[in-house]
Amino acid sequence: MRIFAGATSFLYTEYQYVGIFMIAFAILIFVFLGSVKGFSTKSQPCTYEPLKFCKPALATAAFSTIAFVLGAVTSVISGFLGMKIATYANARTTLEARKGVGKAFITAFRSGAVMGFLLAANGLLVLYIAINLFKLYYGDDWEGLFEAITGYGLGGSSMALFGRVGGGIYTKAADVGADLVGKVEMNIPEDDPRNPAVIADNVGDNVGDIAGMGSDLFGSYAESSCAALVVASISSFGINHEFTPMLYPLIVSSVGIIVCLLTTLFATDFFEIKAVNEIEPALKNQLIISTVLMTIGIAIVSWVALPSSFTIFNFGTQKVVKNWQLFLCVAVGLWAGLIIGFVTEYYTSNAYSPVQDVADSCRTGAATNVIFGLALGYKSVIIPIFAIAVSIFVSFSFAAIDNAGGIAEMAGMSHRIRERTDALDAAGNTTAAIGKGFAIGSAALVSLALFGAFVSRASISNVDVLTPKVFIGLIVGAMLPYWFSAMTMKSVGSAALKMVEEVRRQFKTIPGLLEGTAKPDYATCVKISTDASIKEMIPPGALVMLTPLIVGIFFGVETLSGVLAGALVSGVQVAISASNTGGAWDNAKKYIEAGVSEHAMSLGPKGSDPHKAAVIGDTIGDPLKDTSGPSLNILIKLMAVESLVFAPFFATHGGLLFKIF
Repeated sequence: MRIFAGATSFLYTEYQYVGIFMIAFAILIFVFLGSVKGFSTKSQPCTYEPLKFCKPALATAAFSTIAFVLGAVTSVISGFLGMKIATYANARTTLEARKGVGKAFITAFRSGAVMGFLLAANGLLVLYIAINLFKLYYGDDWEGLFEAITGYGLGGSSMALFGRVGGGIYTKAADVGADLVGKVEMNIPEDDPRNPAVIADNVGDNVGDIAGMGSDLFGSYAESSCAALVVASISSFGINHEFTPMLYPLIVSSVGIIVCLLTTLFATDFFEIKAVNEIEPALKNQLIISTVLMTIGIAIVSWVALPSSFTIFNFGTQKVVKNWQLFLCVAVGLWAGLIIGFVTEYYTSNAYSPVQDVADSCRTGAATNVIFGLALGYKSVIIPIFAIAVSIFVSFSFAAIDNAGGIAEMAGMSHRIRERTDALDAAGNTTAAIGKGFAIGSAALVSLALFGAFVSRASISNVDVLTPKVFIGLIVGAMLPYWFSAMTMKSVGSAALKMVEEVRRQFKTIPGLLEGTAKPDYATCVKISTDASIKEMIPPGALVMLTPLIVGIFFGVETLSGVLAGALVSGVQVAISASNTGGAWDNAKKYIEAGVSEHAMSLGPKGSDPHKAAVIGDTIGDPLKDTSGPSLNILIKLMAVESLVFAPFFATHGGLLFKIF
């Protein structure tokens, strides 16, 4: 109950702050977009069909604002429901672990599936209803309709950013404090109730890894759907008002829900987990089965929902595309996601040599552990980047679009009792790392689609990196992920510093605490994490949200296009490296703690010098894999979708400095 109450209390406090932001930013959207045509209520010539008249810019401003609020509220609800499901599931999984690892696995897996289905279905339903309600006003003006719908992705992603950053700072401040003092200094087990930071740590797991992840997943879904819908609206689907092909991205998502429902049966009903070493193979099989079934599903949908031939907007021209070519684009993205998943698993699972090498490096202390972990993270970037590059090339060759939908579909998944829950935890770390890999890959492709839509809406004829306006944006954009990571890492460090001092103080000043005869002051540690996360989430959030506005207003759309391109290229590399490095350090620690092999036993047991070195590596990796890394994929997408929403304003009133000088 303490964990649920603490998580609920934090989320209510966090949502009060983001609620104020939501209202302020909604007003900003309406004012900026409404001012494009001087708040005119007159119809205007359509961008892609100049002989026809579309709804006034003021309508786009109003409906974009409504869509933004709708996306933000849905994101908040998704995060809260995810946290609520998780807190109940945690207790049930622990109880089921008494009956065996198979029962615990089924409970944990089904709970995660409930959350995944809830978020996907919730996002799909709300978006579909919004499109049909907006359509009552817009009628045949699909250009304006789907321009307004982009606000939905902006709202979902902006809330996801604050949820990820705030929750990430909370959980990692508590986690680092609990580990450094409890496990390294006091030699007490993980999650020992004598540790004053243990409740804050467990609360943090729910508000960061669950509520933050829930908002993040919803934001990923909303943005990928909106990006695909914008591309579709300026194709022959939008021009000829073909509603079923127009909703192809949503139909693909619907098929994804059905496929995932079938896939879960393989893990929970068709095959039974009987031993700890069967957990990770079962999760890997989920990826393979879902990819195969989804490929078949996409083929059927592409044949039924799409005409045999149609046109897609290709940076100033209309390209003729066959339905099998579009199927191939989505399928390539799907299989690229599988490759990213396998590579992520290889570099973060303690069943393979990279993590075992990191664990082995702990023999000589924390320094070599850190060196090996950083090298692993950098190396893990190579194959995912090639996979993304190949999928982009194939997609542009066949259909002049990116395949965000493909990878986006993939994202979405006693002492003996302690051994079982630890095994689930280690598998969960690997699965979480795979999910982050999907999210980062999806972010790259979604941002590319949003970037193309932004260039189109901002009336940019070409993006030439040799021009000063674009190049200065490029290098500044490439710097932003480092600036953002520095802010979030320092925030975790500052909060963790206070947490370590408080835990040390309690062990020194509370008689009988270490002996278990006195109770620690959990509330103070919870307050430290809460205060730090609420305070520290604002500067990184402001950096992401204000950068497109400042660059667009003062430097114009060309410089902003450079910023978006630079942030995309740099952010993907940093995010993959950070997430995989942190995941490897975490599972290297668990590899030593589990002691399931002769090599692992030679490094243990808990409390040994190699184990302490592994714990230090884990604490360094915590903010990398759970705060900075996952937040960077939101940074990439959020800046792109925000630029797309404000593109008409930037194109009309932006570039003030270049106009003056």
